[in-house]
Amino acid sequence: MEINDLIFKELLKRGYSLEGNTRIWNIADSKLWYLTPEQAQAYLDLEQSEEYREYMFQTEINMLNKNMPEIIEKIAHGSAINIIDIGCGDGKKAVPVLDKLYGKMQLRYCPIDISSHMVREAIKKIKKLGKGEVVEFSWNISDFDNLENISSLLREKEFRQNFFLFLGSTIGNFEPHEVMYEIAEAMESDEDYLLMGLALSNKMPKDILASYKNDMNDKFLSLILLELGFERDEIEFGARYKNSRVELLYTIKKDKRLTLGEKSIDFVVGDQILVAVSYRHSEESLKTLLNAYFEDYKIFVNDDKSWALALCKK
Repeated sequence: MEINDLIFKELLKRGYSLEGNTRIWNIADSKLWYLTPEQAQAYLDLEQSEEYREYMFQTEINMLNKNMPEIIEKIAHGSAINIIDIGCGDGKKAVPVLDKLYGKMQLRYCPIDISSHMVREAIKKIKKLGKGEVVEFSWNISDFDNLENISSLLREKEFRQNFFLFLGSTIGNFEPHEVMYEIAEAMESDEDYLLMGLALSNKMPKDILASYKNDMNDKFLSLILLELGFERDEIEFGARYKNSRVELLYTIKKDKRLTLGEKSIDFVVGDQILVAVSYRHSEESLKTLLNAYFEDYKIFVNDDKSWALALCKK
């Protein structure tokens, strides 16, 4: 099998750290999750699993349906609005927002994702919904570094206001201050708003970990190492809770040499490769984060305090 050079180069660049005698290779970067259509589809399959849909999707949908009337009162200042869906996935997270806003303002939907597969799926879904214009341009396939450019390009004619969506607890996949800084910088107008949805840390670490240790996560994340040339029986999936985040990793079960061109990396039994992290936020730590970037915000929390929506304005 041909080795994915992007993942291989990340391993070379980052190297490993030592925890006791264990070598830890950290390539926990979501840009490596969707390098192929197979990887992107595996993530969408994960989203369709019963446990994911109930906790990560339906909980947020219920909160959006309940709180959108109040959110609309705050954001609806003009006759037209750009809805910039950051980490859009297949677009389904934005559907209840578009449903509630439709008929009140002119809508223009702009999906943003690092995966071209996700962007295509989102464009297809929202076009079929038929509730506003859908923007298709080169910036759709992008990361946070380009948000300020995207924001400026969309702000034209009657579409002066930008409404950023950052739903599905996507913030958990990133160092929170890095991503909040980029989003806040892109909010150039005093009429711009951010709506963020995220899981709250209301469980014991062992209970949080239990929700991550499943076959669907393994099937999705193992594709990163299969792209490197590992065989499925050479790696073992695991999770740990450390530094206020869930860390998803693979332990190497067999000595392995990976070679690309003139470069080689040698792995030994017991090495661990960190492939994903999920930061967990309490309501208090969320307030501390938002205070650093926004003058005005409101947090909506569901009854069991497992999920929050945060509506933010600079």
